[in-house]
Amino acid sequence: MELINIQDLTSGYRDRMRRVALMDPLDELEGKKQHDDAGEKIDMRGLGMLTLLFFFERQLTREYKTSRQEVSEFLLHITKGTYKLTPLRIEKITETIISTFRPQDGRKRKCEFFNWETKEHEEIEYNILKADKFNDKTDRQYYALADDGLELLFATKEFYSEFQISINQLLLKQQISKGQFHDAYRQVREMEMNVITLIERSEKMRLEIVRSIVSSQTFERYQQLIEEAYDRFDREDKEFVTLKEFVKQTRDTMYSDNLQEKELKSYELIHKIANELDVVHYEHTKLIELTTQLRNTAIQTAQESLYYTGVPSFNFEKDIVTTILAKALSPDLMKGVMQPFMKIEQNPQWSLLSVLDGQNIIEEREEEEATSFPEAVDELAKEEYRKWLGEKYRQLIKRFISDYEQAELHTLGDWMDLLQEKDPDILSKRYFYSFWLLMHQVSPLQDQAIAGHESETLLQFVVSELDCKQLKVTELPDSLHYVDKYSIQNMAISLTD
Repeated sequence: MELINIQDLTSGYRDRMRRVALMDPLDELEGKKQHDDAGEKIDMRGLGMLTLLFFFERQLTREYKTSRQEVSEFLLHITKGTYKLTPLRIEKITETIISTFRPQDGRKRKCEFFNWETKEHEEIEYNILKADKFNDKTDRQYYALADDGLELLFATKEFYSEFQISINQLLLKQQISKGQFHDAYRQVREMEMNVITLIERSEKMRLEIVRSIVSSQTFERYQQLIEEAYDRFDREDKEFVTLKEFVKQTRDTMYSDNLQEKELKSYELIHKIANELDVVHYEHTKLIELTTQLRNTAIQTAQESLYYTGVPSFNFEKDIVTTILAKALSPDLMKGVMQPFMKIEQNPQWSLLSVLDGQNIIEEREEEEATSFPEAVDELAKEEYRKWLGEKYRQLIKRFISDYEQAELHTLGDWMDLLQEKDPDILSKRYFYSFWLLMHQVSPLQDQAIAGHESETLLQFVVSELDCKQLKVTELPDSLHYVDKYSIQNMAISLTD
């Protein structure tokens, strides 16, 4: 006994008893013996805990208006299939739960105890739920979790570990609203440590995924965990944006007021909180990126592991030979089974009829002599073709200008209708369509615009007929199809000085 320091042992005894007292409403609900319509005992303690979680989830999703009606609907939904309860019974249970967490007279709950640190009888007051707002039109009272209700939820280990960042965000907003800037600054620092811990945990999970995914069931389990984490981080990211805006508004309000000397320190703290919050938010965005990488890693690992798991289990004798010998397969099915295991056909023989095929006879000459002459012939043929095509283009533009001045032609379709009546053969010529594609490419066409163009030689034939006019071609949405072989997009055509 001499080694035990009694003062250290009883230090903070009131705070410990206060946390124990927060569990009293749940114990009180457990003592309310209630049964459903089938005589099954109702887990009132569990329904009370679920109600608190429902309030907390509503706050996370920014649904701040929660009345007894929303709680009744939630309890009716979650107990469906477990208890046989009518909506009226659910409303009475909801009334019991809310009145237990928040007494009807509006006073706080009390807990008397003997403080072994001070050796005195003391009393603790706490409040799980608080009245939030009241709607006069619908005569509906809304409730929200009080600070003690949040602390009661925080005492549950799994809930705290999963929603640690969300809890810190709620506490930070409440502390700033109350002007507790010292506590708020500490809360931001703790939040940063939690984010760093989650980043390290994500890296460990990546290694665990690579090592552990050996089946589709394992992959589905990890995939579900990753999706839930991603959704939670996404909600927290949106809450960070709201928090930063709230801190900015608080800082601006303090700056706009006449700051007294005692408030200068508070302003400095809120400024530090804003800076630290930016840092935490930046670190938190890495969690979203890591979660996306985890998702990709899980998919890739599952594909590789399942493939390599299947390869050693393949047995040729058992899976192929036994199947063929034990079952009377038709020739078509047999061919399908055997084909993947057979080599590509290679026939070393050749047919005598191949001597009758056309032969490439090349005269043996010096390399320079053999290659220079055909190139000259090709160039000469190209030049002749360009001259021929340019003359056709000149005839086309000349005819178009004549028809344009005599009739009202606004589109290529109008001119093709006219040609369909007078000279339909021209619509079956390929150069007709290539001409208009070139005109659309160089539009607006005038003498100064063709210099340096790759089709400058062809365009010179066209410009010579324009006589200082400008041809403008604009694409229209409809298509023109006058012959079976060719079609072209309709174009608006204008010819101006």
